[in-house]
Amino acid sequence: MRILLTFVGGNGHFEPLIPIARAAQAAGHTVAFAGQAVMIPVIEGAGFTAFTTAGDTLKAVPERLPLLKLDMEKEDRVLRDGFATRLAHRRATSILALCGIWKPDLVVSDEVDFGAMIAAEQLSIPYASLLVIASGAFIRKEVVGEALNVLRAEFGLPPDPELEMLSHYLVLSPFPRSFRHPAFSLPATAHSFRIPSTARNGTWPLWKPPENDLPIIYFTLGTVFNVESGDLFERVLMGLRDLPIHIIATVGREIDPKELGPQPENIRIEQFIPQEVILPHCAVVVSHGGSGSVLGALSQGVPMVLLPMGADQPHNASRCEKLRLAQVLDAVESGPETIRAAVSEVMTEPIYRQNAKLLQDEIAALPGLKSALGLLERLAEEKRPILSI
Repeated sequence: MRILLTFVGGNGHFEPLIPIARAAQAAGHTVAFAGQAVMIPVIEGAGFTAFTTAGDTLKAVPERLPLLKLDMEKEDRVLRDGFATRLAHRRATSILALCGIWKPDLVVSDEVDFGAMIAAEQLSIPYASLLVIASGAFIRKEVVGEALNVLRAEFGLPPDPELEMLSHYLVLSPFPRSFRHPAFSLPATAHSFRIPSTARNGTWPLWKPPENDLPIIYFTLGTVFNVESGDLFERVLMGLRDLPIHIIATVGREIDPKELGPQPENIRIEQFIPQEVILPHCAVVVSHGGSGSVLGALSQGVPMVLLPMGADQPHNASRCEKLRLAQVLDAVESGPETIRAAVSEVMTEPIYRQNAKLLQDEIAALPGLKSALGLLERLAEEKRPILSI
């Protein structure tokens, strides 16, 4: 079987697809990825065949931007006018051409790669979408429905008033069902599965837990929003540095840790460490609330302090707050004292860890990658929707 895996953005959209791709390769299938030009070296570095597709929104060296006040209307405009309109049109055109040459038996896309789904539908290629947004509340019919129907008409497809294209054949969800916002229940073609903690990056020999028993706090702002975080790194580290804890902070490959100045012995700053290496040892995760960071923390039963800045993060943070998995702070307004108080509360109040442990148990009970791959193989063979039981 030939599987074309597609994703529309950066690492946050690529990494969730890696375990599926590796499992498919191990089973003898041929896989390839289609992504933006700047991601081609990343895809090839992970050991996969890579095709460049149109719709570049990422820069090889991301521009450093100031931290802005959260604007939910702006985030919806970016989703509608960018992802569901301009970017989707370019990617649909590009992936149509690629499929004509590479001829996949199956397309697997991240859930925001609308253009890939439209291309597969037009060519009658069965396709599956992998959820990459934890809460489910980011992609809403009232935000993207009209734009996607305009796009469908341009490619000769009928209207889809209920956005059934997003769940037509098969949806794979690596998130616990109870975390999803109740107003956005999973479709009938959705199947949950568990990504093993070592499936993406394996081991990381350059890091080991400190030898003493002080709690470890992991602090990250992800791989995209880190470059538009203003002084947030400094404020968080200033707030936490005097607590009796170890702090492991990752700032991303575009930021030199030296920019943050000298740090006390209990703070270690790296550009990158795989989160699955650190998280089993953590007492609290401080993050922006991105879906990958939230899923990683929940997979290890670790409570959080969240400072959402945009995209899906406010929606994820809202669910974490509702389920008492995290304290949520204003990324712009929160000073060091506020951040210190929130981390101290989450670290000492048992309810946060107890609730995180419940989600960890739910994730651990999900079927593994073998189940997800079996569903994809069945979809390619039967070419009809795969309904959940």
